[in-house]
Order: sequence, then C-alpha cells, then structure tokens
Amino acid sequence: MKRKLAILGSTGSIGTQALEVVNEHPELFEVYAITANNQVDLLINQARKFMPEVVVIANEQKYPELKEALEDLPIKVWAGDDAIEQLVQMQPIDMVLTAMVGYSGLRPTIAAIKAKKAIALANKETLVVAGELITALATENKVPVIPVDSEHSAIFQCLVGEWENQVEKILLTASGGPFRTFSLDDLQRVTKVDALKHPNWTMGAKITIDSASMMNKGFEMIEAKWLFGVTPEQIQILVHPQSVIHSMVQFEDGAVMAQMGIPDMKLPISYAFSYPKRLPSKMPRLDFMHYASLTFEEPDMKRFRNLGFAFESVRKGGNMPCILNAVNEIVVAAFLNDKIGFLQMSDVIEQVMLKASFVAVPTYDDYVATDNEARRIALELV
Repeated sequence: MKRKLAILGSTGSIGTQALEVVNEHPELFEVYAITANNQVDLLINQARKFMPEVVVIANEQKYPELKEALEDLPIKVWAGDDAIEQLVQMQPIDMVLTAMVGYSGLRPTIAAIKAKKAIALANKETLVVAGELITALATENKVPVIPVDSEHSAIFQCLVGEWENQVEKILLTASGGPFRTFSLDDLQRVTKVDALKHPNWTMGAKITIDSASMMNKGFEMIEAKWLFGVTPEQIQILVHPQSVIHSMVQFEDGAVMAQMGIPDMKLPISYAFSYPKRLPSKMPRLDFMHYASLTFEEPDMKRFRNLGFAFESVRKGGNMPCILNAVNEIVVAAFLNDKIGFLQMSDVIEQVMLKASFVAVPTYDDYVATDNEARRIALELV
C-alpha cells in the first residue's frame, strides 16, 4: 500500500522538493493533504497536480480564492491554523512532514504525535521551542520522529545499526554561510541581499538569514540534543565550507562515521519517507575528484554571537530556547524589512533573553505565553 503523506508547508523549499520525491515514486507515496501559509497560487497548482484529499491555507483571507480555484475538484478546502491541526489527525494519514516555518509548526506537530502519526521533522523550531515536551510525547505515543534537516538526517543515518553503542560526540557541520570570512566591520555593512546569497544551499528567506547569522546552527545544536539524547557539551560545531560531509558521529571507541553527499535536500527527504529502505534516485553523485580537499574551521562566536546565545539558552534550559526562537523570528523579519542591521539582530536577542520571564519547568501554556511575551519585547526594541 502507498504511504499517505500530509505535507505541512508544501509551497516552501522543503515542501516543493518533497512533492518532487513523491512525483518520482508515485507507486510508493500518495499526497493526502497539503498546506501553505500564503502562497495560494502555487498551492492551487500543487492541488491540481497531486489531487490530495484536503488542502489548507493558513491565511484565512486567501480562502475564497483557493476555494473558487478548486471548486471543480473533489478536494476538501479548509483555512486557518485550527484546520491544519485537525487535518494531521485524519485517520488515513501515515506520516506528517512538518515543513512549516518557525513557531507555527509546534501545534500541528503535537497534534500529529498525539494522533500517533509518524513524523518527518523539517521544522527545527518545534524542538528548539519545546524539545522536552515533544520528545516525551513521542516516547509516550511510540511515534517515530525522523529528521529531515540534512545534518540531523546525516547523524541519524550514521546511527542506524549503532543504537546499542555509546555516542561520545556529535560533529555538526556548518557551511559558514555567505559571511564566513567577513570581519566585524564588514558585517556592519552587509545587506539582506548579501545575506540571502547562500554559497551552497537554496532555501527560504528566513532559514537563509539564520544560516548567515549562524543562528540556524545554534538551533540545529538544540535539535540534536533532543533527537539524539546528548548534552550540548557532546556537540561540536565544525565549519566545513564545502558542505560535502553533512555531519559525523564519534563513538566511544574513537571511530568516526560520516554521511557525505552533494548538497541536495531530496536525499534526506526521501530517506525520511522510505526509512529504513533507500530509494533509487537520479540525483547527481558525489565526485571526489571535484574536491581536492575538505577543510574544517572552528566557528567564531565573537563575530557570530547567535551561536553562543543558542548554547547559553539550552544550558539554562526551561523556556529560554523558546525565548530565543521568538525573538529571532522578530529580528529576522525586521532585518528582511530593512528595519535593523545584521549585527543589531544579536543585540536585540541578547536584551530579550535578559528581559523575558524565565520558567524553569514550562508547560505548553507557558510556551505559548513565553512566545507572546518575547515577541512583544522584541517588537518594542526593534
């Protein structure tokens, strides 16, 4: 039987590539539901091509346009965040790909886990904000959470067959982004156009800015802590400009296993959908003759302060990573709207982490309140 998929965030970078994977293996996968936030035109095209059972647009103002465009088809058309939460619980769905951007992925991921759906996790903010809650729910409901981020997929692949062996260290690789060699003076003058030019990956605007500031790597470190049950001290960040080694695992006997390949998100998406099997792919292969050397550097947390804030937040624990995520979403939006400079994003993050209310043992309601408070403080500072 085909695996029925719900793709949350189908119009984004991960979502569109996930649909390409489905299109390459129609005998294995069926798109049962797709959702988008605002990109109604692309969502309409996807619905017409894949004919899902349900289509949801989060922005309710776009609902009439979506409904009218699909009224000739036997597709359920819904709108709003509540609708997304409801659809992931639908009985036929086997796996939910959470590829929504930011905090918005938390509610539907929780609902999907409670409905005992397998999770393909591409929304790292879900574990950044509420890692303790999510991992406890997944364990309680015996739900697999398979990472889709290239780095976490790499770690996951290195651990297959090694679950009984003790992990000594996770080596989390980072490209370094477009500003890897920039001085602080250089960073004072960079623009959003500069920051959106990632050297190796094609991604959405928000994650591309996070990569440029290295906040993305900080979030990935927090995500790795929860996914693989390690401490921050067991995670080493390595700047690896070639992006060939997607991450590595060092075991207690000193052996290091690495997952390598060209920078292409369709591989981790395909692996998450088909695990434990690997599917044939027409993607280009890694040609070692094109890489005379693979290099590694220590990250500079004086220039890229956001990475340091991520370590600080996860060491403090509680709702501090939730605060970090909320303020980061605000400052990235402000930077993209030319309201603050690149380095000012870190200044605002530091202030909000000091001002927002700390909760040592947060509940879901605490996370919601924390997110609201941190955003309010950040908006005042911006």
